[in-house]
Amino acid sequence: MSRLGRVEFELKAISADGIPHALEKAERYRLLNDPEQAESICRDILAVDGDNQDALRVMVLALTDQFQTSHRTVREARQYIVALADAYDRAYFTGIVFEREARAFLERSAVQSAAYDGFRQAMDWYEKAEAQRPPGNVDAMLRWNSCVRTIEREKLEPADDERELPLE
Repeated sequence: MSRLGRVEFELKAISADGIPHALEKAERYRLLNDPEQAESICRDILAVDGDNQDALRVMVLALTDQFQTSHRTVREARQYIVALADAYDRAYFTGIVFEREARAFLERSAVQSAAYDGFRQAMDWYEKAEAQRPPGNVDAMLRWNSCVRTIEREKLEPADDERELPLE
């Protein structure tokens, strides 16, 4: 027991042979809109196999699923992206982080120029990912189009100081 009367618990490590099953569970919890549970499972996987690329991808997605309710996950999601081995994945998931952050900001704030900036940054990263995409993978283009449609639907614009000045 600690000084405050709280009991300290020790986390149980999963076995390496349990990783595929745990990964399936993490993906399922994300689909069930329980990103906290998916995040917890990914932490267990990464404690055993810190370079597990599938767990890193699911972790980034689980963290970005929480952007509407938590600011702490933005920085953390970006930290997991650095561990992704593939340049395409790093660019694509960086775009995902910017896009989901912009969507969360759009829901929470009346300052729409910040959301616009986030979508534009996401689009820049999606362009980088598109240039490195595996054959047949159109994910970055689909996300780019989604950003464009949101900017148009919400009538988002850059801050006044970012707009082009007319030529004299």
